[in-house]
Amino acid sequence: MLKNLPTSEIEFTTVTLNDRGEMQDRHAHRARQFVEHVGHGLDLELIALPGGTFRLGTLGKQGYDDERPAHHVTIAPFFMGKCLVTQAQWQAVTGKPHCRFTGDRLPVECVSWLDAVRFCERLSQRTGHVYRLPSEAQWEYACRAGTSTPFYFGETLTTEVANYNGEFVYRGEPKGVYRHTTTVVDQFPPNAFGLHDLHGNLWEWCADAWHDSYDGAPTDDRVWPAKSNEPCRVARGGCWHDIPDVCRSAARLKIDARDAEEIIGFRVVLALA
Repeated sequence: MLKNLPTSEIEFTTVTLNDRGEMQDRHAHRARQFVEHVGHGLDLELIALPGGTFRLGTLGKQGYDDERPAHHVTIAPFFMGKCLVTQAQWQAVTGKPHCRFTGDRLPVECVSWLDAVRFCERLSQRTGHVYRLPSEAQWEYACRAGTSTPFYFGETLTTEVANYNGEFVYRGEPKGVYRHTTTVVDQFPPNAFGLHDLHGNLWEWCADAWHDSYDGAPTDDRVWPAKSNEPCRVARGGCWHDIPDVCRSAARLKIDARDAEEIIGFRVVLALA
């Protein structure tokens, strides 16, 4: 359980944007962090997330049909990776990655859902803790961090706080940059839970099978399995190549579990039961 893991307190600052992309507020936060040693002198930082109930999905005309019906979900406390799994962490656990963009502190990409699951299995064997991909409900809860706005930064997004295709705008913010590459995993401000890069940089694999809507979805943090032999899984968060609209907290991507592209990576959760 949470209390049995050695944690330390971290301090960080979040930012909030108005609908013109202007910085509106800064807030100081604290969180509990657990550090897992993965080998080769590398650590994996995980943030302790409190449990709670939130509204998953999108209301009204915003978003897309697969983000509906919006519904309330109850989440138990859990630990989630502070950042996307990096190339250095991947190499320490499974061997040299095959990425389009190379750098130890860049997130690992060109990994399939099956690759990500194998990484979690090997990390679990190495550490004695049970690691897996987040459920879709856990992911959105972690991303929102108590917010109900399209982004945890507020009503819009800018390339000063996230890595996406800044040639496109979401609301009244000015155009930004299009970097054409991933960025190091803790370059941009975190959300109120202390998690980085949940908007943009890379799409993130979730454990759930793809469903075209939330009809019949769990009302807790369980993984939603496939109804048949559905090969596709859910990814969340958008990427360096995407427009801001698909980097929203509620946005979803359907992708074959066998596909390994330069737009997708993952982060892990630590199972507590």
